[in-house]
Amino acid sequence: MSNLQKEDFSKWYLQTIQKADLMDYSPVRGCIIFKPDGFELWQHIQDDFNKFLKEEDIRNVYFPMLIPKHFLEKEEEHVEGFAPELPWLTKVGDEELEEPYALRPTSETLIGDAFSNWINSYRDLPLEINQWANVFRWEKKTMPFLRTSEFLWQEGHTAHETEEDARNRTMSALEAYANLIENTLAIPVYRGQKTPSERFAGAVDTYSVEAMMRDGKAVQAGTSHYLGNNFAQAFDIKFLNRNNEHEHVYTTSWGISTRLIGSLIMVHGDEKGLVLPPKVAPTQVVLIPVGPWQKNPAILDRLKELQATLKAQDLRVRIDQTENTPGYKFNEWELKGAPLRIEFGPRDLENNQVVVKMRDLEDKATVSLDDIEEYITTELDTMQKRLYESAAARYKENEHYDIDTLDELKEHIAKSKETGEVPGFVLIGWDGTEETEAKIKEETGFTTRNIPFNPPVEKTVDIVTGEPAKHTVWIARAY
Repeated sequence: MSNLQKEDFSKWYLQTIQKADLMDYSPVRGCIIFKPDGFELWQHIQDDFNKFLKEEDIRNVYFPMLIPKHFLEKEEEHVEGFAPELPWLTKVGDEELEEPYALRPTSETLIGDAFSNWINSYRDLPLEINQWANVFRWEKKTMPFLRTSEFLWQEGHTAHETEEDARNRTMSALEAYANLIENTLAIPVYRGQKTPSERFAGAVDTYSVEAMMRDGKAVQAGTSHYLGNNFAQAFDIKFLNRNNEHEHVYTTSWGISTRLIGSLIMVHGDEKGLVLPPKVAPTQVVLIPVGPWQKNPAILDRLKELQATLKAQDLRVRIDQTENTPGYKFNEWELKGAPLRIEFGPRDLENNQVVVKMRDLEDKATVSLDDIEEYITTELDTMQKRLYESAAARYKENEHYDIDTLDELKEHIAKSKETGEVPGFVLIGWDGTEETEAKIKEETGFTTRNIPFNPPVEKTVDIVTGEPAKHTVWIARAY
């Protein structure tokens, strides 16, 4: 970890994303402009998750961005949960609207109304749809990608005949998120259930996948909610069951957002800039001519041949033909996180070889052009696995199972600050009360992340009261 990462991680993060040209600030407070590389990262996430949707026959739709005020008021807990963050449209020109419209914070209410019209019988179930959209939550404190007033996301919404079917979908969506984040983004996650105070407004149960950043803080990387009949009752979503009786459906909703891009940067980035997993990198292979290549057209011709060959294998390849020096180009592409760099000059042309540099390794390798295609494919696959394993090892170093009292937690935090180490994730015992949860947050800044499905150890004593624990819980400071 670089000095800046250790000394001021947030500053490192902000400098890195701007230097890598992923985004720019917009004139609207808390909103960002996605530049091509930043938006392409999101497109690769979309492409990956759309495969899961297609396999499950869940089709994409689009709903309006504006939500009538009375819709939000139908589910009391839901509107209370979002009220402080809602921006409202109240006028068109000089004319006051009869009813204010909220800019969509999430679409349960709008989709609940539609479901009530679309569902009549058990034959209409399950009804499962997905939306890729923008949403608005007027955040007081913002950070590009991780927390913005407008952000992009995916939201799945489903209605089912039985509680069992709805719960199965809730869990299958969560596991799809875990697979996407671990296999495509190379970020390990902690699977588990949110505590009641942290669950989605209006849900019966909320489940999450949590990720640990390099500074030890948590990011809630994805959530899946079992909504029971709450929204079905609020929006009168009924169906005629197999006994010819009317009953309410069971619904779910689940989402991931562009905060995954922030997570990607914070988990893998280093002192030189971005380190992007090959599966999502906008440029997987960059070809850089070196030496007096402008005087020797054969160098660029050979690189163009190689580019065409690699593109035919669905690899994302660019040739850097700018007039900058090789050293400048190397630094720029390292900053942008391109996984694999190829250097090719007069001597390489003569010897039928290239020089290869992997973004996450120090050494370079000289490879025959006869073997380069297979070499690139193998090295990109290996790097993808290596990034995951490196992050997983860092997680293990920063997990703490031996903290059993609030005083011990405070000592751990103080020691981390003194030594410059990250406080990481702490596994604690919890008695299940909001009072102890609130006390932990108030006195340490740590919040409950989730109740893990498979905790590495079972904790038996509540960290605050010393009474028997009902749950084993991960806590951490969070973005």
